[in-house]
Amino acid sequence: MINLTLYKKEWKKNWILLVIFMAVLTMYATMIVSMFDPKLGDSLKTMAESMPEVFAAFGMADVGTTLIEFVTGYLYGILLTAFPAVYIIVLANRLIARYVDNGSMAYLLSVPEKRNKLVRTQITFLVSSLLMLLVYVMAVIVISSELMFPGHMEMKAFFKVNIGLFGLWIMTAGVCFFFSCLFNESKRANGAASAFVVYSLLVQMIAQVGDKFENLKYATPMTLFSVDNLVADKASAWYGCTIMYVVGILCFVAAAKIFERKDLPI
Repeated sequence: MINLTLYKKEWKKNWILLVIFMAVLTMYATMIVSMFDPKLGDSLKTMAESMPEVFAAFGMADVGTTLIEFVTGYLYGILLTAFPAVYIIVLANRLIARYVDNGSMAYLLSVPEKRNKLVRTQITFLVSSLLMLLVYVMAVIVISSELMFPGHMEMKAFFKVNIGLFGLWIMTAGVCFFFSCLFNESKRANGAASAFVVYSLLVQMIAQVGDKFENLKYATPMTLFSVDNLVADKASAWYGCTIMYVVGILCFVAAAKIFERKDLPI
């Protein structure tokens, strides 16, 4: 199914990158959880009222009063979409485009393995590393919540939000991996993936500023990830979640087909 030797090699090569992003997200996650305090909450609410456009742009216009609302409002609005997106861009580029660009793909294809097995291995590694990142972040948030505010976290709602978050990551990973397979030059693949992520995030932020730009939400795939609707368990949120997973899978399939059939400069 996959090349286990290559799969293990990718873990040895990229584990430091994963640890760096885990460390950054650990800092932000524990900080946000610790900020769930009535007095500090009132101060943040006052700040939000004084700068409504800024807070709205980062998805923090109304963070609610419960721990789940507070954590998802401040952490899932931008931090857990933007930072993992950077990780995805870097990793997707490393898995295919960089190998082609620096000539290492010739070595990988010199062994008696078919291209489809090689690309399946890289997709498996990308998805499994994202799953590990998600499980780790969830564990940090849950443990921090239980240590600081025992019994306050609504686990069922929290789990639903993370199903949606992983769908967003899968969609982003599928698009970025598609570009990595499409282009032979690492800088082009990296540029296209970065452009997609930056565009999606910026349009989403602008769409949240006010009613004047509300219709822009239809111009970015980030709208499919609706934290509030997932917490409320609305059907529309699950439709969007399903679309994200489907788009991600289709992009992975298309990327694999392109890689299998393209002429490589090796």
